[in-house]
Amino acid sequence: MKRLVFVTMIAALLLAACASQSAMTPAPPEMEMPAAAPMMDSRSVGAPVVNEYAAGQDALPSSGGGAQAAAVERLVIQNADVAIVVTDVDARTKAIEALAKTLGGYVVSSNRYQTQVYSGDRYVDVPQATLTIRVPSEKLDQALDAIKKDVVEVQSESRSGQDVTADYVDLQSRLKNLEATEAQLNKILENATDTQDVLDVFNQLTAIREQIELVKGQMKYYEESAALSAININVIAEATVQPLEIAGWKPAGVARDAIQGLINFLQGFVDFFIRFFLRDLWIILLVLLPFYMLFLIGRAFFRRIRKPKAAKSTQVEETK
Repeated sequence: MKRLVFVTMIAALLLAACASQSAMTPAPPEMEMPAAAPMMDSRSVGAPVVNEYAAGQDALPSSGGGAQAAAVERLVIQNADVAIVVTDVDARTKAIEALAKTLGGYVVSSNRYQTQVYSGDRYVDVPQATLTIRVPSEKLDQALDAIKKDVVEVQSESRSGQDVTADYVDLQSRLKNLEATEAQLNKILENATDTQDVLDVFNQLTAIREQIELVKGQMKYYEESAALSAININVIAEATVQPLEIAGWKPAGVARDAIQGLINFLQGFVDFFIRFFLRDLWIILLVLLPFYMLFLIGRAFFRRIRKPKAAKSTQVEETK
């Protein structure tokens, strides 16, 4: 009987912990959990914009955060991607790497490679590079301005953000419940005398502690991601965007003119049909309608005249 009560207590604690976990577990991040900030994948997240809630603001909607959400800082993770065209790829790459360190960040990855461009009468190797850096979130705009400064062209630029505050609050609530369950299991373990009971409680404690470490890891992931912004930079050599020229002949220009001519033809063709159906066709119908009416009236008149003559000729033939 005593053993049954003991097992029932353990089952109740685990059931409460599992119910709390299923109700409050946020969607796990797509990337693996990094052990430290420098080891995080650059494509996972960017950096947050952190603002405390104003006094009296409503709590965030979350499954388990409750009143804690009103006191937690808002975490908005941001990513930035930019493609720039420069005259010197190597020099610009080194400048961006130095910029990351100057702003208090670091270089996540740097990849330099060669691409071939036809110049004159032969192909030449032109360097290109892709980098991913992380900088403090409050210096994201400063970093982007420095990266785009004095470039030949900014081909593309994009920024995205994700508010993970509710997920973080849910993790806090889940951690609190798991730690409470761990404390209760420790008390039960202290009072357990039977060897099998000790083993059962120890196994359950091991499972609870694994869940606690997992939740702490997810919380650390959000915290570290909230501290730094990820910027993905594509550095393109100016030579790769120059028009192709062979002995004074520019195929790109010919192709451009051909495409422009096709566009002009299609534009004129469509304009013709629009004008024809919306204007010319109605003008033609309005002009032809009176003549058609006169034709119908004349045909009816001649049919009426010919009908008595046909009837008279028929009577003459019957008389004969």
